[in-house]
Amino acid sequence: MIWGRKPLKAADQDRLLAESSARFTPALRAFFSRRAPASDVEDLVQEVLLRIHKRQPGAVVTNVEGYLFEVAANVLIDRGRRDRTRRRSDHCELQDIHHPVDEMSPERVLQGREQMARVLAALNTLPERTRRVFILVRFEEMSYKLVAQRLGVSVSAVEKHVMKALRHLHERLRDQDDVDHVGQRDTRRPG
Repeated sequence: MIWGRKPLKAADQDRLLAESSARFTPALRAFFSRRAPASDVEDLVQEVLLRIHKRQPGAVVTNVEGYLFEVAANVLIDRGRRDRTRRRSDHCELQDIHHPVDEMSPERVLQGREQMARVLAALNTLPERTRRVFILVRFEEMSYKLVAQRLGVSVSAVEKHVMKALRHLHERLRDQDDVDHVGQRDTRRPG
């Protein structure tokens, strides 16, 4: 029996429980505000109300307030378990300060174009077969085996061409960087 009345039907009891839970919402907020971050309070209250709503009909609740706070305590326990499992304390909030937007300034665009021109110039100085192997492997993302079959050479030959191209590009681009740095030093005014 609930509050000294005759037993209620399941539908009536569910309605009464829903009405009572709405009445106790401010108390639930106060309960959670002492035990959880302020940003989580409303979510926790909603979780309690959702569990009350989804509750299996038939079980008689004689102490509605006690039942609500028992559900609230279980919600906190479940949240704590979930947070530990997902290592929530290790996560950080996504903020612009931590992840700055990469500005595409005209200067950056120009630098990118100049770098691309240097790479293309260095690629064009490679022997034809080496350049073709390198482009198929690195830009077309073909496997060494597939490139070897397509060009009628061994996989070992493909590996050698790729290594030759990488060495050549590294040397050419490193030399160009050295020239750029020397040019920058020469254009600076004495301090």
